Amino acid sequence: MRVISGNLKGKIIQNPTDKKTRPLRDMVRESIFNILEHSKNQKIDFKKGVVLDLFSGSGSFGIECLSRGVKKVYFIENYKPSLKILKKNLDDLKINLNSVIIEKNVYEISNEDVNDEKIDLIYLDPPFKDRNINKLLEKIKNFKLAQSNTSIIIHRNKKYKDEFIKEFKIFREQSYGISKIIFGKILF
Repeated sequence: MRVISGNLKGKIIQNPTDKKTRPLRDMVRESIFNILEHSKNQKIDFKKGVVLDLFSGSGSFGIECLSRGVKKVYFIENYKPSLKILKKNLDDLKINLNSVIIEKNVYEISNEDVNDEKIDLIYLDPPFKDRNINKLLEKIKNFKLAQSNTSIIIHRNKKYKDEFIKEFKIFREQSYGISKIIFGKILF
């Protein structure tokens, strides 16, 4: 797997070798960023943005954001094999200064974890079998981790028919192989 664009373009991103981690494919990542750059509903200023990467895994999404110039990425992950690879990737790419790794269960995050910063983009990539996304969206809404202009991207299995909280407005869905990428925002 490689970084697609930005100042780290072409650099290798290591992935865990176990079967529990499902890395985001390069083509899907590239498509997400094309949509973010060209959509009127999902704009993000990559030069000033702060990103929250939930269920980070090896960090490929957040690393891509850093390569494109975001100010900071908070990586939230608690699976030890993924954490080891995530730390190695950030070290190898020398992007630790703009990265914060929080070794914590994603469902236990709070404003203190992100220093009460305004988050511009939240990326959720839970295990496909995880059926608790609404609990996480409720937490994001209640703790005000998302603002009215915060873009939220969710990676799911395209076969799943998730029912999201009513405050989560979906602007776009794209399918890629077995994956579905959902673009939305929480309405306040």
